[in-house]
This record gives sequence, C-alpha cells and structure tokens, in this order.
Amino acid sequence: MEARYMNKSYTLIEVLVAVSIFTIVIAAPAGFLVGSLKGQQKALASQKLLDNTSYTLEYISRALRMAKKELSAPACLSQNGLNYEITRSETGLKFINYKEECQEFFLEGTRLKESKDGIENYLTAEDLEIIDLKFRLSGQSQADNDQPRVTLFLEIKGGRGQRAELRPLIKIQTTISQRNLDVFY
Repeated sequence: MEARYMNKSYTLIEVLVAVSIFTIVIAAPAGFLVGSLKGQQKALASQKLLDNTSYTLEYISRALRMAKKELSAPACLSQNGLNYEITRSETGLKFINYKEECQEFFLEGTRLKESKDGIENYLTAEDLEIIDLKFRLSGQSQADNDQPRVTLFLEIKGGRGQRAELRPLIKIQTTISQRNLDVFY
C-alpha cells in the first residue's frame, strides 16, 4: 500500500498578508479608542477648569454686588465714602460685605484667596493655576457721580502637573456694578 501525503500549508506571502490584514483590522479601532480617550481627558480637564472658574466668578460677583460704603474709616477701607479699594498691587480688592464684615479677594501665589474678618480660605482648587489677576475700579469714591464698578481680569490654567495638552487656559474679563445706588451719606 502506498502512502500519500498531501502537504497542505500556507506560503510565506499568504501568512504575511493574513497577519497584515489582522493587524490593520485590530489597530484601527484601537487607535480610534485611544484617540477618543485622549479627547475625553481634554474635555474633562476643560470642564473642570470652567466649573471652578464659573463658581469663583459667581461667588466674587455676588459679594461685590452687595458691597457697602465705608462710613467709619479705617475700620476696613482707608477712607470714608469708598465702596472698594485696590490692594496688593492690583491683585487684591477689599470692601465691606452685606454682613458688615471686612472682606478681601486676593492672589496668593497661583491661587485665589478670600479673607473675611481675618479668616482666609482658598477659592480655587489646588491643581488650577492663576497666571494673572487684576482688579480695576471706576466710581468707587463718594467724590464722583458714577455707580461703583469693578472690572476683573482673570487668566487661569488648569491641570497643574498634567501633560501640556491637558492644561487648558482661559482668559476672562467681567465688570460688576454695585447693587445699591451710590448716594451721599
């Protein structure tokens, strides 16, 4: 009896083509997955920055709108008739809040801080970095007929310690006017 062996196997070219097709089929979706995860990380970093900035600006705006005029200087501000006073080389703002407490917002290092009757608290998260903060005033004294306004310039960067692409930057400017009319006392 004669034994016949049929050697059926794949050629080297067939194996290379099969491996190449398999690699392409697997690598393309994996690349899309990695890309979408990176996009999600960027979106989350931006969202965290925007949420924290929004909270901080709303808190500051509410406090500044309800500020009161200094009537017994130098209890808080340097002279009578002032509504607001710039401190710390334009990176701080002091005023009397609606509870008659001396309140100040200022930049300490790279974080925004609040001082209320001597008690200090940070307003921004540790991983956010304030690049620039400036306050500008108009109509802050009794000598003019203008409604008191504070213009706030804020440049803030997110994700301290993260890769550069996960550190979004935002620049914001807003003007807040005092709620109560600026009348002579």
